Amino acid sequence: MSSFRLIPKDVKFFDLFIADGENLELAARRLEELVVSYDRLEERVAEIRVLEHRGDEIDAELNERLEKAFITPFDREDIHELAVRIDDVVDSIQEVAETFVIYGVEKPTDEARRLAGILAAQASQIAQALRKIEGLKGLDPHLAQIHELENEADGLSRAAIGALFHEGADPLYVIKWRDVYNELEEAIDAAEDAGEIIERMIHKAA
Repeated sequence: MSSFRLIPKDVKFFDLFIADGENLELAARRLEELVVSYDRLEERVAEIRVLEHRGDEIDAELNERLEKAFITPFDREDIHELAVRIDDVVDSIQEVAETFVIYGVEKPTDEARRLAGILAAQASQIAQALRKIEGLKGLDPHLAQIHELENEADGLSRAAIGALFHEGADPLYVIKWRDVYNELEEAIDAAEDAGEIIERMIHKAA
């Protein structure tokens, strides 16, 4: 007997999930490149702004499709929340990049480079998970890695902020770097939130 689907597959939703994840991955990679190379700052920040705008366009298309679709591949609330969380990460990436310019940071710290690398790794795992979400298989390793990376970042950012207050640094320097570390941590936390929503979506659909 041939099998058939009672619920039609909406390929467009999955295409948009993948586009959103890949846009996030590219934005996070651009931030990592900015922090590592630390040159052409205005140009690099402008590239990230373009990606943030592209993410907004993808989210708008996703929300429009949610409003029009009679049937969705996952709960509407979960789809909407996933788009919001990914947007939060990209927004935070833009904020971090702009903070380096606004604060006139002369040189990134090793901790900032490591945190940006963690965020880029998380974004890569999210993008890989979203490429597999249609089949609902092979996502668990990606989701577990997102959580592990957040735990690593949590310890690193706490230590970095603690060191600022124990090294007798200039107060303005302390304020600048505390803000940068907090913004990076917020982006990493938002990426973990996105991973948790993906996890919830596949568990409901399983």
